[in-house]
Amino acid sequence: MEAAAAAAGVQLGSSKPQIATQAEMAEARVPLPYRDQCAHLLIPLNKCRVAEFYLPWKCEPERHAYEKCQYELVMERMLQMQKIREAQEAKVKGGASIGLIPATAKLA
Repeated sequence: MEAAAAAAGVQLGSSKPQIATQAEMAEARVPLPYRDQCAHLLIPLNKCRVAEFYLPWKCEPERHAYEKCQYELVMERMLQMQKIREAQEAKVKGGASIGLIPATAKLA
């Protein structure tokens, strides 16, 4: 994957900075899979959820901000993968493949 990204000229990873430190995430007991670039939004969301007894209509601004951040990360990863796939397809099409019709043949 990394070799394909390098060949495509795509930089892997997110453009968003990691705001929450490992110590802050450990103190807030954020599970390891959730320690990403949006963890700084998850910490106040979880505090609000605990304070409001997980009522679904509470903490909407915090939840919306966290979900928007997650959405942006997913869209960024999808765009990176699309660029990698396009580069791989261009490499395959432009490569030295042997076709059934010679390149010198004139097609009407």
